[in-house]
Amino acid sequence: MYKNLKDFLDTLDKTGELKYIKHEVSPHLEISKITDKESKSADGGKALFFKNVKGSSFPVVTNIFGSSRRICMALGVDHLDELGKRIKKYIDFIPPKSLLGALDLIPMAISFTKFFPRSFRSGTPPCQEVVYKNDEVDLAKLPVLHCWPKDAGPFITLPIVITKSLVTGKRNVGMYRMQVFDKKSTGMHWHIHKDGSHYFNEYCKKKKRMPVAVAIGADPAVIYAATAPMPRGVDEMMLAGFIRNKPVIMAKCITIDMEVPAEAEFVLEGYVDPDDLRREGPFGDHTGYYSLADDYPVFHVTAITHRKNAVYNTTLVGRPPMEDCYIAKATERIFLPMLQSIMPEICDYWFPWEGVFHNIVVVSIDKEYSGHAQKIMSGLWGHGQMSFCKTIVVVDRNVNPQDPKQVIKEFLKALDITSDITLSKGVLDVLDHSSPFPDFGNKIGVDLTARFKGEPPRKDKSYLKPPPSSADGLLSIVKKSLPGFVGCRHLFCDLLESKDISNRLLAVSVEKTKNKSGKDFAAMLFGSEELDMFNIFILFDREIDLSDGSLMLWKLFNNVDPGRDMIFHNDRVVIDACKKGSMDGHDREWPDELTFDIQKFENSL
Repeated sequence: MYKNLKDFLDTLDKTGELKYIKHEVSPHLEISKITDKESKSADGGKALFFKNVKGSSFPVVTNIFGSSRRICMALGVDHLDELGKRIKKYIDFIPPKSLLGALDLIPMAISFTKFFPRSFRSGTPPCQEVVYKNDEVDLAKLPVLHCWPKDAGPFITLPIVITKSLVTGKRNVGMYRMQVFDKKSTGMHWHIHKDGSHYFNEYCKKKKRMPVAVAIGADPAVIYAATAPMPRGVDEMMLAGFIRNKPVIMAKCITIDMEVPAEAEFVLEGYVDPDDLRREGPFGDHTGYYSLADDYPVFHVTAITHRKNAVYNTTLVGRPPMEDCYIAKATERIFLPMLQSIMPEICDYWFPWEGVFHNIVVVSIDKEYSGHAQKIMSGLWGHGQMSFCKTIVVVDRNVNPQDPKQVIKEFLKALDITSDITLSKGVLDVLDHSSPFPDFGNKIGVDLTARFKGEPPRKDKSYLKPPPSSADGLLSIVKKSLPGFVGCRHLFCDLLESKDISNRLLAVSVEKTKNKSGKDFAAMLFGSEELDMFNIFILFDREIDLSDGSLMLWKLFNNVDPGRDMIFHNDRVVIDACKKGSMDGHDREWPDELTFDIQKFENSL
């Protein structure tokens, strides 16, 4: 495994996975534009090493995890499921029934102890080869990226944020973006549901300053562990040690009582004061939209330390696919056995990239009784970070949730709008912009499993008429009879030859106005006899390319509040995936979509 970031970069270089950018580039948008283009190229492109960064003596590296191959290389596996299988060995641990059985477990016990982090004990740790304290501190020396045009400033996007509980003394390692305010302070954007925020609340109650350490650039296992949804009180450095098969060596900070990875490239030491909040954001986020500005704690930097010849590691997030998609895929596979230990009926699951991690999950189960699918929905909505998931789709074990075509076909075949949909309310990810309320809103569960005795039968939809044979004929019907409708597309019409397909979907682009809401368009669709061959309609804004399936899914998963934007009429439904405004009952600010198109950016001001 890798000792530090440079060790990993050397491996990427030797395997042809690292591309060097030698000409001068600016950390203000230019590095982001290059990274965005590379991330969205075939198979995630290459990792990028910017050797000559304007205004800084440090090189910048991006996209190091941004492909299936590189995330596997980073975690030392040929396939991401391998780490999950290693974890399962410990989950399936069975107490021995004999002395011989106990002796067989000794090697496993010994290997477990080597995961615990160790202390650096000799000389100067690499992360403290260069030290700046007090008035010498200047964050402007770091090539922090201004990622997107409307960002409130430069943001540290791959920080390993280390905090400690005031009550238990246990360490937490998380990853929270940090807006650079000035040469000695940044924002600390920990969401209210995160462990860092929970520990911060402990200090607020005691009215004490909270020491915080931030590492930037470390070996891949440490970086990944900072993103992992570990249970509170479990040290992420132990997960990193498990992945590495070798403990993480930690060094004591200089100005605060904290420890950081000794092999880190940069370390920021400092504190967060309970009474010091500042407006942070907006920021171009992994949802593909700008997350809105809000007040967050201020991180005051008391020291900056770094390695000689340090490399600044950062990431760019935005509309998928990007580097963070591959990190999320690793989490999906690694944490499956942990979820199965609580809900053993779960066979597998899949988080589509277009759902940006928290908007949808497809779960396959070994169904055993009536209401089993609904039990899974309730269980997931009440468990850890799965509680943020807005949409849960449940399928039978014979459906591979990792196969989009299988899932879509099952949806078209099985869904009964009147009996397969469960609406609920609960906590939402803070980045969910579709809900009328921040952090809280409507959720939806969709049961596509086979019916058991005691469950209501699905309705027969053979009454649906065949749709027009041509796309032009369908568009003519829509434009002539429905004012405000711009375009349409019959989705998945290629599957209609299958006799068991019972749902028909029509995507429609519309021109909303202040006086015409999604419900108004829904009423027109339900009232059109010429479109009664469709039972599911999805509304999109007029500029959306209806031939781009991934774009439509991204809009659908991000822009829909199930309780407000799904309009039901008998056994038909209209889903409003457009932007929302006051005409739709949405009074929150609606965020802008990310783009580097300067003209489009200026026109929106």
